[in-house]
Amino acid sequence: MCGITGIVRADGKAVDREVLVRMNEAIHHRGPDEDGFYFSEGVGLAMRRLSIIDLKTGQQPIPNQDRTAWIVFNGEIYNYQELRQRLEDLGHEFHTGSDTEAIVHAYDQYGTECPKYLRGMFAFAI
Repeated sequence: MCGITGIVRADGKAVDREVLVRMNEAIHHRGPDEDGFYFSEGVGLAMRRLSIIDLKTGQQPIPNQDRTAWIVFNGEIYNYQELRQRLEDLGHEFHTGSDTEAIVHAYDQYGTECPKYLRGMFAFAI
């Protein structure tokens, strides 16, 4: 099972990178295959990955198409292939085969309603 961590600062100040690194190291046992980080103004996201789907190109965090949103994800989306096809039909372009990328594109398309389109067991932060 993977794990996600994050820090959001309401004041918009920079996230303490070392704190997020330590948080992520604390859940190393949940995802020994890979880790990933994203930092922006007032936000830091991190993840530990146990590779199940798209072992080679499913690294996280994953951005949306214009890189204005980033996702860390834990779980499995059972209908991600159907969701991906629907989003491709709407003009979305994908760069990996991961279910994680389908979620960030669903967020672009449906906003905060995107979980209604997901079938599975999951937790994510965008």
